[in-house]
Amino acid sequence: MISSLHGTVVLADADAVVVEVGGVGLSVTVSPQLARAARAGERIRLHTHLVVREDALALYGFETRDELAVFAQLLGVPGVGPKSGMGVLSAMTVPAIAEAVAAEDDAPFRKVSGIGPKTAKLIVVHLTGKLAAPAVQTAPASVAGAVQAQVTQALVGLGWNERTAAEALDAILSDADASERGSVTALLRLALARLGPARPAEAARG
Repeated sequence: MISSLHGTVVLADADAVVVEVGGVGLSVTVSPQLARAARAGERIRLHTHLVVREDALALYGFETRDELAVFAQLLGVPGVGPKSGMGVLSAMTVPAIAEAVAAEDDAPFRKVSGIGPKTAKLIVVHLTGKLAAPAVQTAPASVAGAVQAQVTQALVGLGWNERTAAEALDAILSDADASERGSVTALLRLALARLGPARPAEAARG
């Protein structure tokens, strides 16, 4: 069982990355958010789940062990395969999944592509009692504001104008989880991923 990878990103696709480990490139299916943030040449560490089929071996990768654990639990739900399990974790954070299960609310799962009403109910039933509802820690407003100011300043320093930097930051904050909102590095990475490969001078004119 391949339980984790630590290597260099060779290629990032829409929902997968190729990670070179010991001279071997391994293709790993990841969330679209993680794929967008990955950069060729950068080091990456992933917690992985190996799915063995008669005709193929497939790796699914996650940033945290909590995500990996929830993915494994989802695969035990009738009607949930690796693709739809990854879909759930791409659309919902681990705390959001735990909260929905604790509230016996299947509506959030029905919004995930490939998850029908019956499967959504089964997810809630099968995951009840198996997920610990983590305490969500929210950074104080003063801390959050300081972090966002540092990210904006860093983007301006890289060549984007303040308006473009602020708009990119606003866009990613709605999807960022609590830990990311309190991290300059995480928010800067997400902002750069959103701004794309365009040169700063071009972005400033946009």
